[in-house]
Amino acid sequence: MRNKRIVIENLPVTDYAAEGKAIGRLNGKVIFVEAVVPGDVVDVLITKNKKDWAQGKAISFKEYSKDRVEPFCMHFGICGGCKWQMLPYQKQLIYKQQEVEENLKRISKVELPEILPIIGADKTVYYRNKLEFTFSNKRYLLPHELEDLLPKDKNEITAERPDFGGALGYHVSGIFDKIIDIQECYLMDEVNNLIRNTIRHFAITNNLSYYDIKKHTGWLRNIIIRYSSLGQLMVNLVVGYEDKSSLKNIADHLLQKVPSINTFLYTINAKWNDSIIDLEPQLYYGSGFIVEHLEDFQFKISAKSFFQTNTKQAEKLYNVARSFAQLTGKEIVYDLYCGTGSIGIFLSKGAKKIIGVEVNQQAIEDAKENALHNKITHATFFTGDVIAICNDEFFAVHGLPDVIITDPPRAG
Repeated sequence: MRNKRIVIENLPVTDYAAEGKAIGRLNGKVIFVEAVVPGDVVDVLITKNKKDWAQGKAISFKEYSKDRVEPFCMHFGICGGCKWQMLPYQKQLIYKQQEVEENLKRISKVELPEILPIIGADKTVYYRNKLEFTFSNKRYLLPHELEDLLPKDKNEITAERPDFGGALGYHVSGIFDKIIDIQECYLMDEVNNLIRNTIRHFAITNNLSYYDIKKHTGWLRNIIIRYSSLGQLMVNLVVGYEDKSSLKNIADHLLQKVPSINTFLYTINAKWNDSIIDLEPQLYYGSGFIVEHLEDFQFKISAKSFFQTNTKQAEKLYNVARSFAQLTGKEIVYDLYCGTGSIGIFLSKGAKKIIGVEVNQQAIEDAKENALHNKITHATFFTGDVIAICNDEFFAVHGLPDVIITDPPRAG
């Protein structure tokens, strides 16, 4: 027997929860709803129903919140990239602050004497220095495209299926095997749109195959674009197998159409998953790296280097870390999960010694070069797992830390 369709009518949305979901309450039961904001009143179709909570989606809006603003992106609501464009930025900061406090105090039971307010960004569009787009032959079809699949004549048993082609863009929120074809993205400088759309047009014109996630076929898999505040551009094209002729054609075409690209690399990923951290990018054009700067420090960024994705906010973050550290010139600073060494180098002027530890060998090589380039002689960087390296023997040689800066990956 099929489950009965449950619809809750006229549910007031009262607050935000984690991961961009909003909440309403019915007889004390929490209802999680996506794509709504506090102040909305909606009819909700329940998609998951538990004893103490339920989850659903809004199928009708009875009232709109006075806090709502018009989203500026044509892909908003489908694309998994941005969730809160319908909220003013200052409201977003309030709810993000609330989520942090809830996670620390209520969920993790961590009592903090003070949680400082979030330092907002000056730019809320065109701010990222790294974007990754995915090729897929499983294009997510928009409502008007789905209508084109229906027979024009209701008596017609079969209809010729229109060919919508593949997609180059982002994963649709909640659907791992569908990609929305992105025409314009506001997350990085507009050059990202020129690069992506140039590659898409060339791929379609030349019948280059897009990756099929279920069959593990197709040549084009991903594009990774990195853009520094100095205007330097890196493109890393991820493909499924070696095809030197197609690679030369697509790379030369892109470099001709976007001459501001400083370096072009490609990575061959023959695996079933999209992770390329264990794969070595191959250099096709340029130096293989770009340069970023924070204050008067400069940093070399390779294809696999970690760097904070919002450069201007990173500079603010590092200034806060430096202020908290209250360095006097006598302290040994440990920069754990240091990446390219950016935080340690940023704090180096006030420290006696900087010790950086990072598992990524290429990032450590970049960190050493960054220290050398910035004429920093009292920083030393080590490759390996933080837990394995930072033992009594290591401390005996390099000294106990007076200050620890740590920025671990999510798994950390």
